[in-house]
Order: sequence, then C-alpha cells, then structure tokens
Amino acid sequence: MRILLTGGGGFLGAWVVRRLTQAGDEVRVLEVHGNRSLVRSIAGEIADRLDWRVGDIADTAAVIDAAEGCDGLVHLAGVLTPACQIDPLAGARVNVLGTLNAFEAARRHGIRQVAYTSSGGVYGTDDRSEPFPMTHYGAFKLANEGSARAYWADAGIASIGFRPFVIYGPGRQGGLTAGPTLACRAAARGEPYVIPFTGSAGMVHVDDVAAAVEVAVRSTLQGARTLNLTGRVATMDEVVDGIRRVVPDAGIACAGPALPSGASAANEWGNEVLALGRERTLDQGLADTVKFYRRQPD
Repeated sequence: MRILLTGGGGFLGAWVVRRLTQAGDEVRVLEVHGNRSLVRSIAGEIADRLDWRVGDIADTAAVIDAAEGCDGLVHLAGVLTPACQIDPLAGARVNVLGTLNAFEAARRHGIRQVAYTSSGGVYGTDDRSEPFPMTHYGAFKLANEGSARAYWADAGIASIGFRPFVIYGPGRQGGLTAGPTLACRAAARGEPYVIPFTGSAGMVHVDDVAAAVEVAVRSTLQGARTLNLTGRVATMDEVVDGIRRVVPDAGIACAGPALPSGASAANEWGNEVLALGRERTLDQGLADTVKFYRRQPD
C-alpha cells in the first residue's frame, strides 16, 4: 500500500513510519519541515528514502495534492496543548482545518478510510465518562471527532480516531506531557530532572499507539469510531519509582499541578473494532525508553 502520513516527521509519526515500512508499505510523508533526523533515529536509514513532501496541513491544495495516488491516509499532524493555549486561532487552523483537509483529500481521491489521532485531552479534569474538554486542544480534538462522523454520513469515509493519553517513549521531545520521557532520557544520561506535573496519568508507550495505527491501516473500517488508548494509569511518583527500578540512583522527581485532563477513562485497547496485540506494562515501557537513550545519548 501507499500511505499518506501527515505529521510523519514527528514523534508518533516516526514510529508509524518504522512499522509501516518494515511491513513493506510505501509511506509518503506530508510535513511542515524537511528535517528527517527524528525519523532517522527511530526508523533508521529508511528515513532518507521516504517520499517526503514539505507542506502545511492547513493548506487544502497541498494536502489534496499529497494524497494523490495513495491507498490509505493516516493523519497525525497537529500542534499540542501549550501551542493551542498560547494561540488558539493558530491551533484551530492546524488542528481543526488541518483535519478537515485530510478528510477532504480522502474524499477527493476515493480513499475510503482514515486513521487519525484524537486525544485523551477530550476528557476534562473531573474525569467524566463522556468527553468534557477543559483546553482548546481538547476542544479541537473533540470537534474533529464530530467532523469524522459527518464525513462518514455525507461521503461514506470510514474512520477511527485514537485517543491516546500520555504518550511516552523514545523520541518524545516537546508538549505538556513530555516529562516522563525526558525523565527517562535524563536518567540514562545520569542527569537530574523534575517531571513538571504530578497526579495520575494514563501512560501509553508510543510503539503501542503506532501498532494500533498499523492494525487500523490493515483493517476494513466501518462507521466513525473512537478508541481510548489510556495505557497504564499511574501517578508520577509511580513513574519515578519505575525509572529508579532501571536506574537506582536516578536523580528524578516530580512537582507541579496535575494535568488538565482526566486519567480514568476506560481503556479500550481490548475492543470489538480492532484486534490489537499485547500492550506493554509501564515497567516494560520505561525500561525500553531508558535503554534507547543509553544507546543513543544524543
């Protein structure tokens, strides 16, 4: 298959590239920049052979052009919570208009299904069972889920929107919830680090999310569905303890307010829509992340 992967130069995108190319798919990346270094660190030399299109996800014509000749579409491009908080208009341009562009590109080229990232941020701080976002980022993601339902109703484009909570693992560099990954990197380097938030969070390893995306690409989807990828719910003190089980003398701590989203929404890793494999434990994921940074200290 030839898959258009928007945001393929980012953290999750790099892991999706790794999985899809290892399975023999041809990946075309649409990214706002031409820097392949993160993908190279995760997926290796395949990064230099990708069909890499530089373009803005908010540019309708650029997205439609990038999708030409593709059999599938995975939409990951977006900006995270802090950027949406600083500039909600720019955040909406990328996260909402960009998602509409991805679905419109699928419609124009007869691509019958789309896998995309929503977010655990659609849930608010009071942990309602129904989404009730407390951030612009979460509100934009929830709006995208509604647009996905409209594209199914109006154009018959099936979709699955993944709601990962705190994604951690090798390659995470920025965003409000990068702290656990940066703590693993600091521990591997023998450096101190304070995770800048406390409380509980659903911790999901990046390769588990990438694996779910890969299964979606290989499946025949119906309707417009969402799946919570809550991962393993843990306090940041438990994350610190998990890192210390790998690096006993790690100078890692946590401090600050809790996250502006819930942690106890039901994990839908086991579901009737996609047959997903085994999910990592938190200890496995943290150990894998520390080991990665020991191998690649820079």
